[in-house]
Amino acid sequence: MATLTFLGAVEGVTGSMHLLKTAHSTLLLDCGLYQGRRDEEAKNHEPLPVDVSQLDAVILSHAHLDHSGRLPILLREGYSGPIYMTRPTADLIEVLLKDAASLQERDAEWENKRRQRSGKPLIEPLYRKEEVDGVLKQCIPIRYYTKRKITQDVELNFADAGHILGSAIVEICITENGDVKKLVFSGDLGNSQAALLRDPDIIKEADIVLLESTYGDRNHRSMEATLDEFEQVILQASENGGNILIPSFAVGRTQEIIFRLGELYQQGKLAQQRVFLDSPMAIAVTEIYHRYQDVYNEEDLDAISDSAERVHSQNQSLHSLLPILSYTTSTEESIALNKVVSGAIIIAGSGMCNGGRIRHHLKQNLWRKQSHVVFVGFQAMGTPGRKIIDGATHVKMAGGDIAVRAQIHTLGGFSAHASQEQLIDWLSHFNTLPKIYLIHGEEGAKHTLQRAIKEKGWNAFIPHFEETIRF
Repeated sequence: MATLTFLGAVEGVTGSMHLLKTAHSTLLLDCGLYQGRRDEEAKNHEPLPVDVSQLDAVILSHAHLDHSGRLPILLREGYSGPIYMTRPTADLIEVLLKDAASLQERDAEWENKRRQRSGKPLIEPLYRKEEVDGVLKQCIPIRYYTKRKITQDVELNFADAGHILGSAIVEICITENGDVKKLVFSGDLGNSQAALLRDPDIIKEADIVLLESTYGDRNHRSMEATLDEFEQVILQASENGGNILIPSFAVGRTQEIIFRLGELYQQGKLAQQRVFLDSPMAIAVTEIYHRYQDVYNEEDLDAISDSAERVHSQNQSLHSLLPILSYTTSTEESIALNKVVSGAIIIAGSGMCNGGRIRHHLKQNLWRKQSHVVFVGFQAMGTPGRKIIDGATHVKMAGGDIAVRAQIHTLGGFSAHASQEQLIDWLSHFNTLPKIYLIHGEEGAKHTLQRAIKEKGWNAFIPHFEETIRF
């Protein structure tokens, strides 16, 4: 009999980690960072809740740090086995983990300066960039829909989750005494309204399903309404002469925003003639997206192809759809944007305005009445982005106290996660309803989704941290 122990993303949405034990194998599903509040992030410094010496393999659903960010710690504690993931995920984690390591090193350096002055002992960063290199050496990419026997009694298959590039629904078949049991780990399921990526694959057979519940308590605004509002913001900004700032997450959200701006440009509806992507990490990720257009949905890929043909370009990419897009790579180029006071769209990280280059652009634009700030992602409590959308008149930013006079917009339709309606629809395609466990969601979202599932005549369970089930 196999067992599954829930070790992360159980009491919230971060720190994804689940331990699967069979008669002959021990597998780890995800190895993610805790993110958010200080007390949550403190858990990252605790020893991992697994016996690394017993692990045969690690399976990664996708590249986001709340699913991959503790892999360097796993290796430091002695793991030397394979880490299975899709090919795009293998490329993305190199960018994301190295960026995370750089931030950890920088934060430790600043903290140690403070500690030296007060005579306190120095600290080490959570991990360093060279430790990321060790992770990359152990990555084994597997193509979608390619069944692979990874241990004596476990076969692995990746289906498309449609969440970000390379995101996977993990299908695990366990053979025991001639019988086969199937566990399906949804990973993070994508929003079927989103651009570029395909809808999440339908899975029809499973004995156990681990289902994310990030938006288990709500449905998304329609994409049509979201794009209409986006178009109006752009028109309004062109009329009053201000810049548009878009704080955006580097993976997925940025690429969708570029695609939507490209659609408007091709329709002659983009009055602004300068679009800047001012984020080295988002630029690197966008170039990775260009390498894997085979996983795009057909409609959006056709739009990109048609735009390339119209200008006789051999470079089929988001640049062919949005030719006015410029990459701002160096610090000097980013600073130069301070001189642009009107007519530009600037996309920069971080998505919640708690770091990155967007803070400097807000310093230059937030106090201008003709400026527009467009929020296209969730703003966590306590972040500068959340304070701005909640109506703050002043925010502390980039070493100063900045008045909020710009026009503020929130577009609710841009989400990389499936809504409650989409989650239930995905479940409805199983031929025989499996045993469902809700993970990766806040308590309210999980309980709301549980009730919605029950209304369909199904049952779903909400596991506790370190709870073990048998199947």
